[in-house]
Amino acid sequence: MIDPLDIVIAEDDFIQRSYLTQVLKHLGYNVLPAEDGKGALDLLKSSKAQILITDLQMPEMNGIELTRAVREAELGHYVHIIMLTGGSHKKASEDALEAGVDDFMTKGDDPTRLKARIRVASRLARHAWDQAEQHRILKEANDRIQKDMKAAADAQRQLLPDIRRSMQGISIASVFEPSAVVSGDMFGCLSLTENKLGVYAVDVSGHGIHASLLSVAIGHLITPEFFTNTAFDASGAPDPAALVANLNTRFSAADNDDYFTMFCAVIDTDTGHMEYCQAGYPSPTYVASDGTARLVGEGGFPVGMFDHFTYDNDAMTFDEGDVLVLCSDAATEAETPQGEPFGKDRLNALVGENHLTDICKIPEIIAEQLHTWREGHALEDDLTVLALRRKQTQ
Repeated sequence: MIDPLDIVIAEDDFIQRSYLTQVLKHLGYNVLPAEDGKGALDLLKSSKAQILITDLQMPEMNGIELTRAVREAELGHYVHIIMLTGGSHKKASEDALEAGVDDFMTKGDDPTRLKARIRVASRLARHAWDQAEQHRILKEANDRIQKDMKAAADAQRQLLPDIRRSMQGISIASVFEPSAVVSGDMFGCLSLTENKLGVYAVDVSGHGIHASLLSVAIGHLITPEFFTNTAFDASGAPDPAALVANLNTRFSAADNDDYFTMFCAVIDTDTGHMEYCQAGYPSPTYVASDGTARLVGEGGFPVGMFDHFTYDNDAMTFDEGDVLVLCSDAATEAETPQGEPFGKDRLNALVGENHLTDICKIPEIIAEQLHTWREGHALEDDLTVLALRRKQTQ
């Protein structure tokens, strides 16, 4: 804050105005005198004055009108207002307080009392200025953080697969809704060989920047080359559990509590054989062409909690025309305002009812139903919906 303080005086009486000016200058303040309320308001707008001493009765704009104008003006800082009165003005004092006056002084008060009041006002004004300055600094810092988070969110979205895409006879669609600007979710569909498709979904524990950084790191790591090198055994057979174990070794070695759930699969797009490993990620919904829906997998253990944990593969056949839908736990855990979760059964039924719908619409339908279930309230966790349909060859 600039020293010394600027003080505006609004007083139509020349003698009183001159007296106050001399007293305040003697105390070391910069004094900006005005002979009416309008002039005082102009001085407040053109300066950084923190204190206003105003007479109650003035032509054109009286002290109460001036106070209201100051409180309505966007000055960028608080102005401590002291009103001068000529004696007992109970009704005027009530109106002045309602308008925003902070303190009162009686004209002709002892100079010692005047100086004490000014010093108190000065301390309050300095405190208000310091608070405003801290708020400005915090706002600037927050604006920078929000800008950086938006850039991080944009970078994260660029890592995600196309929402409408077809790869090796598999139609793919997705919905991605972070609960904050950035998300701890990551997923991908990667072409590994001419007839092998890699699919994965990750949900990092926690929310916000930290979870997002880890999910982005995982997304950068899981390239087609990494997938091919780690998700097949020496004979060339699919082994997604080996990929999950590789990630577990990498991330459990870190000296922190980070962990994530994962679903990882290798699909033979010629035969429909799917080898998969579930590591704590919610069981996907598989819907046969007749509309029968069932859950895939039995849960498994998250990645990054314990080193040398053994992960296993499971297998199934992804038949032509069938649909596989992966959802992060935001789907089943979404609650109504009354606390009722959406649940696995309701999600399975929803996917089953819409299995013949255009694959691009299935994730959108799920997201819309979740928002309806929440009655318009935002989801409390990051939502990922990844839908795949194996096309029919005939």
